[in-house]
Amino acid sequence: MKPSTDKATIREALSRSVDKVYPTPEALENALLSGRRLRIYLGIDPTSPHLHIGHAASLWTLKRFQELGHEVVLLIGDFTARIGDPTDKTATRQPLSEEQIKENLRTFKKQAEKIVSFSGPNAATLAFNSKWHDKMKFKELIRLAQEFTVQQMIERDMFQKRLKEGKPIGLHEFLYPLMQGYDSVALDVDMEVGGTDQTFNMLAGRTLMKSLMGKEKFVLTNRLLVDAQSGKKLSKTEGSLINLDDAPNDMFGKTMAIPDEMIPHVAELSTAMPLADIRRLAQTDNPRDAKLALAFELTRTYYGEKEAAKAKENWIKTFSKKETPEDVRELRMESRELRMLEVLIAAGVQSKSEARRLLEQGAVKVNGTVVKDPNEPRRDGDIVKIGKKEFVKIISK
Repeated sequence: MKPSTDKATIREALSRSVDKVYPTPEALENALLSGRRLRIYLGIDPTSPHLHIGHAASLWTLKRFQELGHEVVLLIGDFTARIGDPTDKTATRQPLSEEQIKENLRTFKKQAEKIVSFSGPNAATLAFNSKWHDKMKFKELIRLAQEFTVQQMIERDMFQKRLKEGKPIGLHEFLYPLMQGYDSVALDVDMEVGGTDQTFNMLAGRTLMKSLMGKEKFVLTNRLLVDAQSGKKLSKTEGSLINLDDAPNDMFGKTMAIPDEMIPHVAELSTAMPLADIRRLAQTDNPRDAKLALAFELTRTYYGEKEAAKAKENWIKTFSKKETPEDVRELRMESRELRMLEVLIAAGVQSKSEARRLLEQGAVKVNGTVVKDPNEPRRDGDIVKIGKKEFVKIISK
């Protein structure tokens, strides 16, 4: 398949949601304009059974290059997930078993197919890095390690933070960038895409490509979706995830709960909404109207027009037609790191066992979405429905 060299399309692929390009944006643009077909990959470790809208930013980037006619690969890090990426972690990850990893990745392809096409004339390829890492010999690992120094590893921000706090750093965590970096060599790629939090790991692959294969590898980093309240990237830990396999009603409701400041960022990074429409969305006077438009677009993107319309109708019925009282009781809590169980106790549920029972029975909703996990984080502004009539709004002091 001959790739497109349309300048406007290439420039959008090199700018939308993009933070940096290595070695330079100009070098990558020239390669794309040359008509050479590039082999491009995105790697995701199955540390959870869900892909979410944070992953979507890089998946959409991969999709844009696929539409330009380049060869794209989605690499599942079923081996590297056993090590655990130390990026942004203030403590060593708990290792996952092979069974947990297999269960987590069971629907990965189905979720990714909401964005990237695995069929048709330029179908994406699915790969697993256990294919080569399971066969790697110790002498080969030593060869990879010779390309890096302890100083390079220890200078990483999260390791420096742990050292200052007296927290341990596992030797295996130093090996993670080597393993991820070697993926580029095993796949023999021309380019890797990923979030800015993966820059160190992706550049490790660039180093290995040069030393082992004498080949340049482009690296394109995507901006992260950052929660405007916590300043942290969207994650399960922060309770701010919108999963690609969330039910339409849940996806719509979770989108309506995001901070107003995130509206244009979610639209740009996690949907295919044209940039001109996103600019108009950002200029909308009423944040509620803008959020309704975003929630509809996000749900439509992953479930289609019909399901998005149903989800919108359901949300309006629940939150705009008096099913939520106008004067919701405010629940003022000291901490910004709130867990669902703590919220229920503060709201007046008599015991932790009673709170857990309500959660298990699906009697608790947050912003219209059923919540069953007692440890799920909650945020300032969330509206919690307990049972049939009790509503509280979380206000963090």
